[in-house]
Amino acid sequence: MRKSLISLLVILVLILSFGFYYQNNILNFYNNTSKGIQDFEKNDLDNILKEVKKEIFTSSPLKIGGKPNEAVFTKEKIIAHTNIQRYNNDLLVPLIENSKLNASAKAKAEDMFLNQYFEHTSPSGVDPGRLVRNYGYDYIITGENLILGNFLDEKELVQKWMDSPGHRANILNNRFTEIGVAIIKGIYKGETVWIGVQEFGLPLSSCIEPYQNLKNKIEVNKNRLDQLSYQIDLKKFEVDNANPRSENYNKLINEYNKLVNEYNLLGKETKNIITEYNNQINIFNDCIKGTN
Repeated sequence: MRKSLISLLVILVLILSFGFYYQNNILNFYNNTSKGIQDFEKNDLDNILKEVKKEIFTSSPLKIGGKPNEAVFTKEKIIAHTNIQRYNNDLLVPLIENSKLNASAKAKAEDMFLNQYFEHTSPSGVDPGRLVRNYGYDYIITGENLILGNFLDEKELVQKWMDSPGHRANILNNRFTEIGVAIIKGIYKGETVWIGVQEFGLPLSSCIEPYQNLKNKIEVNKNRLDQLSYQIDLKKFEVDNANPRSENYNKLINEYNKLVNEYNLLGKETKNIITEYNNQINIFNDCIKGTN
Protein backbone atom coordinates (compact mmCIF):
# COMPACT_ATOMS: atom_id res chain seq x y z
CA MET A 1 0.00 0.00 0.00
CA ARG A 2 2.79 2.36 0.94
CA LYS A 3 4.65 1.56 -2.29
CA SER A 4 1.50 2.34 -4.26
CA LEU A 5 1.19 5.77 -2.58
CA ILE A 6 4.82 6.55 -3.30
CA SER A 7 4.38 5.53 -6.95
CA LEU A 8 1.28 7.70 -7.22
CA LEU A 9 3.13 10.71 -5.76
CA VAL A 10 6.00 10.22 -8.18
CA ILE A 11 3.58 10.13 -11.10
CA LEU A 12 1.84 13.33 -9.89
CA VAL A 13 5.19 15.10 -9.52
CA LEU A 14 6.19 14.09 -13.05
CA ILE A 15 2.86 15.28 -14.43
CA LEU A 16 3.14 18.64 -12.64
CA SER A 17 6.75 19.05 -13.75
CA PHE A 18 5.85 18.28 -17.33
CA GLY A 19 2.93 20.68 -17.18
CA PHE A 20 5.12 23.44 -15.72
CA TYR A 21 7.78 22.78 -18.36
CA TYR A 22 5.20 22.80 -21.15
CA GLN A 23 3.57 26.01 -19.84
CA ASN A 24 6.93 27.77 -19.64
CA ASN A 25 7.79 26.68 -23.17
CA ILE A 26 4.47 27.99 -24.47
CA LEU A 27 5.01 31.33 -22.71
CA ASN A 28 8.54 31.52 -24.04
CA PHE A 29 7.28 30.76 -27.54
CA TYR A 30 4.70 33.55 -27.32
CA ASN A 31 7.23 36.03 -25.94
CA ASN A 32 9.89 35.18 -28.50
CA THR A 33 7.41 35.37 -31.34
CA SER A 34 6.01 38.73 -30.24
CA LYS A 35 9.52 40.15 -30.16
CA GLY A 36 9.71 39.50 -33.89
CA ILE A 37 7.06 42.13 -34.66
CA GLN A 38 8.63 45.47 -35.56
CA ASP A 39 7.38 48.72 -34.07
CA PHE A 40 5.40 50.87 -36.47
CA GLU A 41 4.87 54.62 -36.19
CA LYS A 42 3.12 56.56 -38.91
CA ASN A 43 4.95 59.61 -40.29
CA ASP A 44 3.29 63.03 -40.28
CA LEU A 45 5.05 64.53 -43.29
CA ASP A 46 2.61 67.42 -43.77
CA ASN A 47 3.91 69.11 -40.63
CA ILE A 48 7.48 69.37 -41.98
CA LEU A 49 6.69 70.39 -45.58
CA LYS A 50 7.06 74.12 -46.14
CA GLU A 51 5.16 76.17 -48.71
CA VAL A 52 5.99 79.11 -50.95
CA LYS A 53 4.86 82.36 -49.39
CA LYS A 54 2.68 84.29 -51.84
CA GLU A 55 0.97 87.48 -50.73
CA ILE A 56 -1.98 89.57 -51.88
CA PHE A 57 -2.26 93.24 -50.91
CA THR A 58 -5.61 95.02 -51.01
CA SER A 59 -7.41 97.88 -49.31
CA SER A 60 -11.11 98.67 -48.95
CA PRO A 61 -12.49 99.69 -52.39
CA LEU A 62 -12.63 103.48 -52.73
CA LYS A 63 -15.87 105.30 -53.62
CA ILE A 64 -15.44 109.05 -54.09
CA GLY A 65 -18.70 110.27 -55.70
CA GLY A 66 -18.36 113.29 -58.00
CA LYS A 67 -20.53 114.62 -60.80
CA PRO A 68 -20.61 113.02 -64.24
CA ASN A 69 -18.63 114.91 -66.88
CA GLU A 70 -17.28 114.46 -70.38
CA ALA A 71 -13.74 113.62 -69.32
CA VAL A 72 -11.94 110.81 -71.14
CA PHE A 73 -9.36 108.65 -69.38
CA THR A 74 -6.59 106.33 -70.54
CA LYS A 75 -4.72 103.61 -68.70
CA GLU A 76 -1.41 104.95 -70.06
CA LYS A 77 -1.86 108.28 -68.26
CA ILE A 78 -2.92 106.54 -65.04
CA ILE A 79 0.24 104.43 -65.16
CA ALA A 80 2.32 107.55 -65.86
CA HIS A 81 0.87 109.44 -62.86
CA THR A 82 1.30 106.34 -60.70
CA ASN A 83 5.01 106.24 -61.56
CA ILE A 84 5.35 109.98 -60.94
CA GLN A 85 4.00 109.39 -57.42
CA ARG A 86 6.49 106.54 -56.89
CA TYR A 87 9.39 108.75 -57.96
CA ASN A 88 8.27 111.86 -56.06
CA ASN A 89 7.72 110.02 -52.79
CA ASP A 90 10.43 107.37 -52.48
CA LEU A 91 12.48 107.63 -55.70
CA LEU A 92 11.13 104.22 -56.62
CA VAL A 93 11.77 102.69 -60.02
CA PRO A 94 8.79 102.95 -62.39
CA LEU A 95 6.37 100.07 -62.70
CA ILE A 96 6.44 98.29 -66.07
CA GLU A 97 3.13 97.84 -67.87
CA ASN A 98 2.19 94.16 -68.20
CA SER A 99 -0.38 92.99 -70.76
CA LYS A 100 -1.61 90.11 -68.58
CA LEU A 101 -2.21 92.48 -65.67
CA ASN A 102 -3.98 94.88 -68.08
CA ALA A 103 -6.27 92.07 -69.16
CA SER A 104 -6.94 91.15 -65.53
CA ALA A 105 -7.78 94.75 -64.63
CA LYS A 106 -10.13 95.11 -67.62
CA ALA A 107 -11.92 91.85 -66.78
CA LYS A 108 -12.32 92.98 -63.16
CA ALA A 109 -13.83 96.36 -64.10
CA GLU A 110 -16.23 94.80 -66.62
CA ASP A 111 -17.30 92.11 -64.15
CA MET A 112 -18.11 94.69 -61.46
CA PHE A 113 -20.36 96.60 -63.86
CA LEU A 114 -21.94 93.41 -65.16
CA ASN A 115 -22.68 91.93 -61.72
CA GLN A 116 -23.14 95.26 -59.88
CA TYR A 117 -20.68 94.76 -57.03
CA PHE A 118 -17.64 96.72 -55.85
CA GLU A 119 -15.36 94.36 -53.92
CA HIS A 120 -11.98 92.69 -54.35
CA THR A 121 -13.59 89.24 -54.37
CA SER A 122 -16.29 88.64 -56.97
CA PRO A 123 -19.67 87.02 -56.17
CA SER A 124 -18.28 83.83 -57.75
CA GLY A 125 -15.36 83.82 -55.31
CA VAL A 126 -12.55 85.07 -57.57
CA ASP A 127 -10.01 87.06 -55.50
CA PRO A 128 -7.17 89.23 -56.96
CA GLY A 129 -4.68 86.36 -56.80
CA ARG A 130 -6.90 83.96 -58.68
CA LEU A 131 -7.90 86.71 -61.10
CA VAL A 132 -4.36 87.40 -62.33
CA ARG A 133 -3.55 83.68 -62.44
CA ASN A 134 -6.62 83.18 -64.65
CA TYR A 135 -4.95 85.52 -67.14
CA GLY A 136 -1.63 83.71 -67.03
CA TYR A 137 0.21 85.91 -64.53
CA ASP A 138 2.24 83.81 -62.08
CA TYR A 139 3.15 86.00 -59.14
CA ILE A 140 5.15 86.11 -55.96
CA ILE A 141 3.13 89.03 -54.65
CA THR A 142 0.21 90.86 -56.19
CA GLY A 143 -2.07 93.71 -55.19
CA GLU A 144 -5.22 95.46 -56.33
CA ASN A 145 -6.55 99.03 -56.07
CA LEU A 146 -10.19 99.82 -56.91
CA ILE A 147 -11.86 103.19 -57.29
CA LEU A 148 -15.40 104.23 -58.31
CA GLY A 149 -16.69 107.70 -59.07
CA ASN A 150 -16.21 110.66 -61.39
CA PHE A 151 -12.93 112.57 -61.77
CA LEU A 152 -11.57 115.57 -63.62
CA ASP A 153 -8.50 113.79 -64.99
CA GLU A 154 -6.02 110.95 -64.40
CA LYS A 155 -3.92 113.02 -62.00
CA GLU A 156 -6.89 113.55 -59.67
CA LEU A 157 -7.84 109.86 -59.88
CA VAL A 158 -4.36 108.71 -58.82
CA GLN A 159 -4.24 111.37 -56.11
CA LYS A 160 -7.47 109.98 -54.63
CA TRP A 161 -5.71 106.63 -54.30
CA MET A 162 -2.67 108.35 -52.78
CA ASP A 163 -4.89 110.04 -50.18
CA SER A 164 -6.04 106.60 -48.98
CA PRO A 165 -3.35 104.86 -46.82
CA GLY A 166 -4.01 101.33 -48.07
CA HIS A 167 -4.08 102.27 -51.75
CA ARG A 168 -1.05 104.53 -51.30
CA ALA A 169 0.83 101.58 -49.78
CA ASN A 170 0.22 99.54 -52.94
CA ILE A 171 1.37 102.35 -55.23
CA LEU A 172 4.54 102.88 -53.17
CA ASN A 173 5.27 99.20 -52.50
CA ASN A 174 8.91 98.80 -53.51
CA ARG A 175 8.48 95.07 -54.12
CA PHE A 176 6.06 95.54 -57.02
CA THR A 177 7.72 95.77 -60.44
CA GLU A 178 4.77 95.51 -62.85
CA ILE A 179 1.32 97.03 -63.25
CA GLY A 180 -1.86 96.67 -65.27
CA VAL A 181 -4.67 99.24 -65.39
CA ALA A 182 -8.23 99.51 -66.65
CA ILE A 183 -10.57 102.51 -66.55
CA ILE A 184 -14.14 101.95 -67.75
CA LYS A 185 -17.29 104.09 -67.76
CA GLY A 186 -20.66 102.49 -67.07
CA ILE A 187 -23.81 102.36 -64.97
CA TYR A 188 -23.42 101.30 -61.36
CA LYS A 189 -26.49 101.20 -59.10
CA GLY A 190 -28.29 103.54 -61.52
CA GLU A 191 -25.49 106.15 -61.72
CA THR A 192 -23.01 106.90 -64.49
CA VAL A 193 -19.52 106.44 -63.04
CA TRP A 194 -15.98 105.40 -63.86
CA ILE A 195 -14.42 102.33 -62.32
CA GLY A 196 -10.64 102.25 -62.14
CA VAL A 197 -8.61 99.13 -61.43
CA GLN A 198 -4.88 98.77 -60.75
CA GLU A 199 -3.33 95.31 -60.67
CA PHE A 200 0.20 95.19 -59.24
CA GLY A 201 2.62 92.30 -59.38
CA LEU A 202 6.05 90.85 -58.78
CA PRO A 203 6.32 87.97 -61.29
CA LEU A 204 7.30 84.50 -60.21
CA SER A 205 10.26 84.62 -62.59
CA SER A 206 11.97 87.18 -60.32
CA CYS A 207 13.15 84.36 -58.03
CA ILE A 208 14.22 80.78 -58.72
CA GLU A 209 11.19 78.62 -58.04
CA PRO A 210 11.63 75.31 -56.16
CA TYR A 211 11.84 72.29 -58.45
CA GLN A 212 8.33 71.03 -59.15
CA ASN A 213 9.62 67.50 -59.74
CA LEU A 214 10.61 67.31 -56.06
CA LYS A 215 7.12 68.35 -54.99
CA ASN A 216 5.62 65.78 -57.36
CA LYS A 217 7.89 63.05 -55.99
CA ILE A 218 6.88 63.96 -52.43
CA GLU A 219 3.19 63.65 -53.35
CA VAL A 220 3.74 60.26 -55.02
CA ASN A 221 5.64 59.00 -51.98
CA LYS A 222 3.00 60.28 -49.57
CA ASN A 223 0.30 58.41 -51.47
CA ARG A 224 2.36 55.21 -51.35
CA LEU A 225 3.00 55.69 -47.62
CA ASP A 226 -0.74 56.03 -47.03
CA GLN A 227 -1.32 52.77 -48.92
CA LEU A 228 1.40 51.00 -46.93
CA SER A 229 0.00 52.31 -43.64
CA TYR A 230 -3.40 50.86 -44.52
CA GLN A 231 -1.86 47.51 -45.49
CA ILE A 232 0.17 47.44 -42.27
CA ASP A 233 -2.94 47.98 -40.16
CA LEU A 234 -4.72 45.12 -41.96
CA LYS A 235 -1.76 42.79 -41.57
CA LYS A 236 -1.39 43.66 -37.87
CA PHE A 237 -5.04 42.74 -37.40
CA GLU A 238 -4.36 39.37 -39.04
CA VAL A 239 -1.35 38.78 -36.77
CA ASP A 240 -3.25 39.70 -33.62
CA ASN A 241 -6.09 37.33 -34.50
CA ALA A 242 -3.96 34.39 -35.69
CA ASN A 243 -3.11 31.33 -33.62
CA PRO A 244 0.57 31.68 -32.59
CA ARG A 245 0.98 27.91 -32.87
CA SER A 246 -0.25 27.78 -36.45
CA GLU A 247 2.10 27.33 -39.38
CA ASN A 248 0.79 30.57 -40.92
CA TYR A 249 1.70 32.73 -37.90
CA ASN A 250 5.37 33.29 -38.72
CA LYS A 251 4.45 33.93 -42.37
CA LEU A 252 2.08 36.71 -41.28
CA ILE A 253 4.77 38.24 -39.07
CA ASN A 254 7.27 38.20 -41.95
CA GLU A 255 4.74 39.85 -44.25
CA TYR A 256 4.00 42.49 -41.59
CA ASN A 257 7.70 43.21 -41.03
CA LYS A 258 8.31 43.46 -44.77
CA LEU A 259 5.60 46.13 -45.07
CA VAL A 260 6.99 48.04 -42.07
CA ASN A 261 10.51 47.93 -43.55
CA GLU A 262 9.26 49.28 -46.88
CA TYR A 263 7.30 52.01 -45.07
CA ASN A 264 10.28 53.05 -42.93
CA LEU A 265 12.69 53.14 -45.89
CA LEU A 266 10.28 55.14 -48.03
CA GLY A 267 9.54 57.47 -45.11
CA LYS A 268 13.26 58.15 -44.64
CA GLU A 269 13.73 58.75 -48.37
CA THR A 270 10.75 61.12 -48.44
CA LYS A 271 12.02 63.09 -45.45
CA ASN A 272 15.33 63.59 -47.27
CA ILE A 273 13.49 64.85 -50.36
CA ILE A 274 11.41 67.17 -48.18
CA THR A 275 14.58 68.53 -46.58
CA GLU A 276 15.99 69.34 -50.03
CA TYR A 277 12.68 70.87 -51.14
CA ASN A 278 12.41 72.94 -47.94
CA ASN A 279 15.94 74.29 -48.50
CA GLN A 280 14.83 75.49 -51.92
CA ILE A 281 11.70 77.02 -50.38
CA ASN A 282 13.87 78.89 -47.84
CA ILE A 283 16.08 80.26 -50.63
CA PHE A 284 12.98 81.26 -52.61
CA ASN A 285 11.34 82.97 -49.63
CA ASP A 286 14.58 84.79 -48.77
CA CYS A 287 14.69 85.99 -52.39
CA ILE A 288 11.13 87.27 -52.05
CA LYS A 289 11.99 89.23 -48.92
CA GLY A 290 15.07 90.75 -50.52
CA THR A 291 13.54 91.62 -53.90
CA ASN A 292 13.17 95.35 -54.48
